[in-house]
Amino acid sequence: MSTSRLTETAVDARLADGWLRVDGALQKAYEFADFHHTMAFVNALAWIAHREDHHPDLSVHYGRCVVRYSTHSAGGITERDFACAAMIESLGA
Repeated sequence: MSTSRLTETAVDARLADGWLRVDGALQKAYEFADFHHTMAFVNALAWIAHREDHHPDLSVHYGRCVVRYSTHSAGGITERDFACAAMIESLGA
């Protein structure tokens, strides 16, 4: 899987499922009924991130979690970020 930074045009063409390009990262906010469900999502996401050795930035709130993926070593968004975003989508949040 390529870890070369994608162009903004390439990123925009691949955005789906509510993911946005924000300040050089893929970003999506997930809403939950309560803190318990938010933390269950965060724990599942953490397991995926550990397995893939690719860790997003998270902003965790009572009923909301904002996920931001970028590849710091590439200076932006890569195929790896899209692959991990797709894995997060598979959680069905």
